[in-house]
Amino acid sequence: MLEQYIFSGSLPENASTYVKREADKELYEGLKAGKFCYVLNSRQSGKSSLRVRTMQRLRDADVACVSIDLSSDSVQDATPEQWYVGLIDYFIESFDLDVELGKWWSKYQLLSPLSRFRKFIEEVLLVEVRENIIVFIDEIDSVLSFKFPTDDFFAFIRACHNQRVDNPEYNRLAFCLLGVASPSNLISDKNRTPFNIGQAIILKGFQLHEAEPLEKGLSPYFEDTRAVIKEILHWTGGQPFLTQKLCQFMVEESKTANPRTVEQIVKAKIIENWESQDFPEHLRTIRDRILRNEERAGYLLELYQQVRASGEITNNDSIEQSELMLSGLVVKGENKLRVLNPIYYQVFNQNWIDTELKKLRPYSEVFRAWVASGCSDESRLLRGNALFDAEEWAKDKNLTHQDKEFLAASRNKETQEEIAAQKKEAQLERERKDREAAEKRNLLLTEANIKAKRQIRNGSAILLLTLLAAVTLGIFATGEGNKALEAQQQFKNVKKQAEEQGKKVRESQQQVQSLQATANVAGREAQQASKKAQEERGKAQKAEQNAKDANKKVLEATKQAQNAKIDANNANQDAEKAKEKAKLEQKKAAQAEEKAQEGQRNANKSQIRANEANGKAIEAQQKAQEAQQEVGKLKDKLILAQKEVETVQQLSKLAGDLRDKNLTFESDEALRQAGLSFRVNNHNLKQALLLASIARAYKQLNNPKADAEIKKSLEELNKSQKESININQRVQIKILAKNIEGNILENKNDAKALNSYQEAFQIIQKYSRQKPTFYSNEINPFQQNQKEQILSANDIESGYRSLINLLIKNQNQEDLKTVRDSLKNHLYAGLKYSLEAKDLKAKNWEEADRKTDQLVLHIAKREKEGFLDTQSLEQFSCTELKEIDDYWKQYSNGHFGFSVQKDIYKETGNRLGLKPQDWNDKDTENYYNFARRVGWYNDKLEETEGRRQSSGGFMRYEDYIERIKDDPLNPTVRGGLPYGDTLGRVYPMEIPLRGLLIRDGFFSRVATCKL
Repeated sequence: MLEQYIFSGSLPENASTYVKREADKELYEGLKAGKFCYVLNSRQSGKSSLRVRTMQRLRDADVACVSIDLSSDSVQDATPEQWYVGLIDYFIESFDLDVELGKWWSKYQLLSPLSRFRKFIEEVLLVEVRENIIVFIDEIDSVLSFKFPTDDFFAFIRACHNQRVDNPEYNRLAFCLLGVASPSNLISDKNRTPFNIGQAIILKGFQLHEAEPLEKGLSPYFEDTRAVIKEILHWTGGQPFLTQKLCQFMVEESKTANPRTVEQIVKAKIIENWESQDFPEHLRTIRDRILRNEERAGYLLELYQQVRASGEITNNDSIEQSELMLSGLVVKGENKLRVLNPIYYQVFNQNWIDTELKKLRPYSEVFRAWVASGCSDESRLLRGNALFDAEEWAKDKNLTHQDKEFLAASRNKETQEEIAAQKKEAQLERERKDREAAEKRNLLLTEANIKAKRQIRNGSAILLLTLLAAVTLGIFATGEGNKALEAQQQFKNVKKQAEEQGKKVRESQQQVQSLQATANVAGREAQQASKKAQEERGKAQKAEQNAKDANKKVLEATKQAQNAKIDANNANQDAEKAKEKAKLEQKKAAQAEEKAQEGQRNANKSQIRANEANGKAIEAQQKAQEAQQEVGKLKDKLILAQKEVETVQQLSKLAGDLRDKNLTFESDEALRQAGLSFRVNNHNLKQALLLASIARAYKQLNNPKADAEIKKSLEELNKSQKESININQRVQIKILAKNIEGNILENKNDAKALNSYQEAFQIIQKYSRQKPTFYSNEINPFQQNQKEQILSANDIESGYRSLINLLIKNQNQEDLKTVRDSLKNHLYAGLKYSLEAKDLKAKNWEEADRKTDQLVLHIAKREKEGFLDTQSLEQFSCTELKEIDDYWKQYSNGHFGFSVQKDIYKETGNRLGLKPQDWNDKDTENYYNFARRVGWYNDKLEETEGRRQSSGGFMRYEDYIERIKDDPLNPTVRGGLPYGDTLGRVYPMEIPLRGLLIRDGFFSRVATCKL
């Protein structure tokens, strides 16, 4: 009797509803062959049920198996020693080993826990258990929450694999890891070798052809079980938990009076009010997985939003994409990510995304208000620290278009306000400096005036004192004159006594002369006091002259000579006093003059300070003017930046329109050009690049606006000639713009289109040189450092091919040969670039193979047909054939090339130069031998449902290339490249004879050319 559908926990070994998938076979065969395997997938995807089934099958094949579950609480809280002791104890118990654990563990106490575990594996487990041993470790993601680093444990597992070379016993030991993790999670230390061993088992959802066990459970309840199970798989996408659960719901529903459809059950019991109905927990597990890390949740939500909105996005193996896949919400197929099933699509809808983003986006409230205003309310934009924090948060995140617009608008607004603030601050600073300079100048002038007035007052006082002194001397001299007259009168009375006193009078006269000399000295000294005092000193001299006259009259005095002598002595004393006063006045005059000079010096200093202040004021005014000019420049830059942002936004929108039209490559190219524009600093060049890309997008969308946009692009290019620019960028952008112009003009005006293509070609020729590089650094699309590379190899090749078509149309054979040679050289350069990496594993073998096909067809002029025929083979240039062969041999260390293939072809018994009538079964057998030698054919391969798997017959090209990438020097693939589909199909069963004869003819040509 069929059991009920089980969707909680692992299915028992004998569960009748267990669905066998491709992974069952791959895991069993891989472990049986001794391979290390890992099954790393989302929760509730059937990993543990797969483990249970595989373990039972291996035990039936006499393989010893043990399973370790890392999710138990005892393991989570263990120390390193407890962890390894627990593992050993589990081995002892599972294999019933005769080991006393405590005693054995203590015996090696000097070793680390991991070293003891290794010793136990080598000396006990591999010795006591003679069968092959498989160790299953389930819930491997639990190691991420261990309280001690587990890098050493997984490094030990890797070491067990590597030990097989030195210790054959390790060939009997294999590990199988299961859990919700990626290999990069297992060894977190980036300085250690990553966990890079083992076979990955891909656990896909249930497929319709696999679902027979589920159908059987439905057969008692439904007539058309295939239709029911098909509808269930549509809703679940084959997700094991949901599929089993929905099958059980349908069985239960069939027993009701009015059974509902699958869609009705899904909506009623799973989608609607899903959080309250999610038992056992499944949808909430996915939700919690995405939201568990708040720092990464926003990015995962944005990434999921892109997948959900676009239907699918290209897989780039990023950490975030891996994390989203591990949640189970999305699945990878054909290198694209898509939502796994409609249930997830409706449960985790846009409303749910918006709700969760609102909780995470640091600016969600103002962002929502800004969007609600039609993106026009500038008061909602971020500023200051809020903007800085938001930009820091947004770094390395794949933001939505509106998020980018919001942050860009906030940054533009911030810049505008900063410029306005700088302008206002510069104005205030200029006014403040002008005011300070005026105040300082006025203060200095006031101080200078005060000091000058003070010096003038001091000088006037001194001058007044000097005048008073001179007047006093004059009055004194006048009195002495009067006395001399009186003495003359007395002389008449004492005439008799004059003679007697003559001697004394002469002595007095000498003394008077001495006094006169002294007075003269005092007069000269007083004369030096000041210019204004000279007049008074002159009066003093006149007084002295009067004194002389008086002295002469004294000679006539006789009677009162003695009195005259006394009076003369008194006059002498007064003269001495006058002399002293004159000296004092002279000193005061000198001091006054010195102070006047000091005042003048101070006045000069004040004038100098005033001049300096005035100079600083002028300098401040100049700086203010410079600041004003800088503000103007910033404003101009802001206008240009705004224009550039608008152009980038226009191109980004067109990229979205292209993607809506399923023009994915063209959309990616438009976005690439938008990104490249940020490397161009010159505004005109940047606009030229963006406008050219916009014109091309319009052309691809059949929009007539393309003509106007390419004209604008070329106008911007012409403007850039007047400025100092990056010439490399201008050359590349001009080539691109001219090619786009030619493309737009094609079929409308072929003559103008031809001129545009020819102008681009002439520029390329100017910067071309001889092989093998062919291009100079200015435009080389293959250079390693492509920081300034705007022009892609595809852009150049597309321009060549368009020009060739127009030249053929115009029958211009001379120019046609030149352009065809240039295209050939371009393809040679592409071949060299694909092969020139030093590391063989880093070479782009697939691209080199594709370039070889293009070269062969181009040289043979068979691009339209896509393959060679007998005539083109016989006429194929030996020189070109040898050059292609030399490239392959040089860059593969002689491992690949046409001549290598030819030698192997002959070594495996194949004949050259066969005619159709000469071909026999032996030749077919020999071709298969050749295909085996170069690795194209594998006897162990088989076909499943019409699709070649990496397990029969001729290998798929993709698998073959991957095999070469893993080990280019593997002898089993020697001579396998070039693959050469242009020379006849590799798979002879598809074109039984023609393809084989063409390839045989090609090798004949190789032999004829003596390669």
